[in-house]
Amino acid sequence: MSTPSDADPWLGDVHDGVAAWTRSTPPPPSAAPPPDPVAEGPAADPESVARKILLDQLTGQARTRSELAGRLAKKNVPDDVAKRLLDRFEEVGLINDAAFAREWVASRQPGKGLAGRALAQELRRKGIDDEVAREALDTIDPADEEQAARLLVRKKLRSLTRVDDTTATRRLVGMLARKGYGPSMAFSVVKDELASADREAAEF
Repeated sequence: MSTPSDADPWLGDVHDGVAAWTRSTPPPPSAAPPPDPVAEGPAADPESVARKILLDQLTGQARTRSELAGRLAKKNVPDDVAKRLLDRFEEVGLINDAAFAREWVASRQPGKGLAGRALAQELRRKGIDDEVAREALDTIDPADEEQAARLLVRKKLRSLTRVDDTTATRRLVGMLARKGYGPSMAFSVVKDELASADREAAEF
């Protein structure tokens, strides 16, 4: 008498058949399909990416070449691509450090009451060449600079009515120093403004 396996080799193991029928055994994971280069599209052109970065950065606000170069470097734009585009943007006037420096001085000197020394430090941090910065700073009228210092002192004096003259003098001179004014001008302006307020500047 033949065994079931000899008579019916296609039957196999009954347990395996039931498991397959009830799907109790999960099917093996299918392999991921190969990448489709057509669907993924070509790699971004570094020059196009860099141009978009520059245009975005210049939208609504002027920037120095140094600032823009730093932005491109952070985005890993190749040096040769960055230099070529920065040169081109300068040629067409989209980047102009001299104009930037003049506009910076024209807005920050009266707006913030900053003296030339403080403005020079700001321009240096912006990456402006010292010679370019000097040309922009030369546009400041010394009389305007002194007037800005006086306005700063008058405004600050309103909050110093309850301190003695020595303390007031120290705080006012210190404020002007932080704004970039030299010691001589700072003390001279403070002395005059305290006198106008019927107060006396302390000697240091």
